[in-house]
Amino acid sequence: MNRKQFGAWARTAQELPRRTPVVGRMLGRLISVNWMDASARLAAQTFLAVLPLLIVLAAFAPHAVRDVLADSVRALLGEDAPVDDIDEAFGAQGVTKDAYGTVGIFVALISATSLSRALQQLCERCWGLPRASARLTAWRWLVWLVGWIAAVLIQAPLRHGFGAGTWLGVLLSLPTAVLLWWWTQHLLLGARIGWMPLLPGAVLAGVGMVTFANLSKLFMPAAMERGLAQFGTLGYVFTLLSWLIAGCSVIVTGIALGQVTATSGPFPRWLGTPTTPAAPG
Repeated sequence: MNRKQFGAWARTAQELPRRTPVVGRMLGRLISVNWMDASARLAAQTFLAVLPLLIVLAAFAPHAVRDVLADSVRALLGEDAPVDDIDEAFGAQGVTKDAYGTVGIFVALISATSLSRALQQLCERCWGLPRASARLTAWRWLVWLVGWIAAVLIQAPLRHGFGAGTWLGVLLSLPTAVLLWWWTQHLLLGARIGWMPLLPGAVLAGVGMVTFANLSKLFMPAAMERGLAQFGTLGYVFTLLSWLIAGCSVIVTGIALGQVTATSGPFPRWLGTPTTPAAPG
């Protein structure tokens, strides 16, 4: 590309927001919520806080629950993914019980709410809302975390259509994912935004995550095998963390662009989108 062609391309890129205001608003919203930073933060909180919580809960859960949890992780990463280490971690009952105990479960649960807090801050930035006080939202962090764990546990039976077949699993996964992210936004925003304006973000995040999960089955097993062969455990961890960042970027994009959709064109009239931010609480 010569200098003249590059200059023409640059001018076109600069004029894009003016020619297509909605695209400009979408790009501006992604920039304002620090798209990559928000995605990396959500992934880090999931990896450092929530995954240990799942391991601790599996140690105290009945055998059937541990099997469902391991199957759900395998369903997310792909049936052929090398998840033997994860299976062993979920099955390490005696050692984990001795190390944590009942108090340890409570501490792990409180620590895992860091993911809830990060999601709440993301939703508030997307909608331009002031941060709500912890006194009003702390219980919502715990409720969301319990709901998210329940959603993880049903992934394996859900993706297999509860025994009816994969085709039914795909059909059920879409509305389930949309409902999860619809409820997530409403809960963590403290009901400051009504249900209907949050629907576009729920649809984008839900459809995006179902698509991402199905694509993961195609590339994650090979990627994890390659990372494990080349770099050992470090490659395994790096591949898993990269997968989490990619998935979280889908969530951030869906919620951010959902807000732009709900406030653009005829959607404010159809959805009853508020024109001014609601007060905390």
